[in-house]
Amino acid sequence: MPNMSAQPPLPIPLTLLTGFLGAGKTTLLNRLLKDEALADTIVLVNEFGEIGLDHLLIEGVEDNMVLLASGCLCCTIRDDLIVTLEDLLRRRDNDRIAPFRRVVIETTGLADPAPILNVLINHRYLAMRFRLDGVVTVVDAVNGSATLDAHPEALRQVIAADRIVLTKTEIAEDAEAVSALHRRLGDLNPGAAILPADAQAQALVGAGLYDLADRPGELRQWLAAETLEGGHDHHGHGDHGHHHHDHHHDAPHHHHDVNRHDANIRAFVLTAEEPIRLATFELFWTLLRSTHGPKLLRLKGLVSLAEQPQGPLVVHAVQQVLHPPVQLAAWPDADRRSRLVLIVRDLDEAVVARLWTAFLGRTAPGGTAGHAHHHHG
Repeated sequence: MPNMSAQPPLPIPLTLLTGFLGAGKTTLLNRLLKDEALADTIVLVNEFGEIGLDHLLIEGVEDNMVLLASGCLCCTIRDDLIVTLEDLLRRRDNDRIAPFRRVVIETTGLADPAPILNVLINHRYLAMRFRLDGVVTVVDAVNGSATLDAHPEALRQVIAADRIVLTKTEIAEDAEAVSALHRRLGDLNPGAAILPADAQAQALVGAGLYDLADRPGELRQWLAAETLEGGHDHHGHGDHGHHHHDHHHDAPHHHHDVNRHDANIRAFVLTAEEPIRLATFELFWTLLRSTHGPKLLRLKGLVSLAEQPQGPLVVHAVQQVLHPPVQLAAWPDADRRSRLVLIVRDLDEAVVARLWTAFLGRTAPGGTAGHAHHHHG
């Protein structure tokens, strides 16, 4: 008999729950923990002090851990997330705690998610044992706009999100302001699902790439290139991206009319008709990141690889952190072009488009493979 324990265990899905102070993360967490979908979950919180889990503290398991009534285990993140996660895995592997099926990390309201994502993706051992299952960001409908105006961290939380939960809509007086906030969130992060505060746990967890790989419809929404391309034909003719200041203000799905405070943030799409070599794409990403790193808020898309034409590579970066790309067995729809959606701050789209076209020119004779759709998000 082969030794089965030599097989590496399947990676444990991990969800990052973020959102600004007072947005309602704790209320959401309280509700989610009662849901069957989150049975056998470990919840990591930054500080018990700022969290009021209402069914809290059945018993202290060890100094920094408590058992919740839902059967979940709750622990504080000590000085270092890495130490806490390694410690949890050690206890699980030594049968000192029951084998958990999922981890939820609840960050403090001021946290920029990128450093946490960076740990989970670039720490070799943790990246093997956990798979990032998505970032859920809670936004409060009453104070959300003011928070986004005042705090760059709040903007980063929204841009990093795979799912956005809009809370307190029932007490928001001004319906027009709530729909403006909804539009602004959609502009800042095309493709993130915006969900109501009472969304089921199932809709919030499992937002990760690995899940999407099995759900082509979700993948298309996640990519949201269609929303940005604004109904172009495949070759991106019909350039109406440059005159959006004088019209389109009433078009509800038009992604060019970002709230004036976010005018320096824009979203656009790069496409390529011809497959690209993996090495070429990696060089493009490396150069883009090293040249414009801090201005790069998010990149996501499908890349048609010369080496793997049957299905695309799904790429996803938050700030300068690239998730391990996932190769799909098949294309989600008939469109076989490479499509990358970029969200940038203070970066001219033409600069990125030139870089992209220069790289494509190395694999496609004549350099005609790339189109940048000029959209100011």
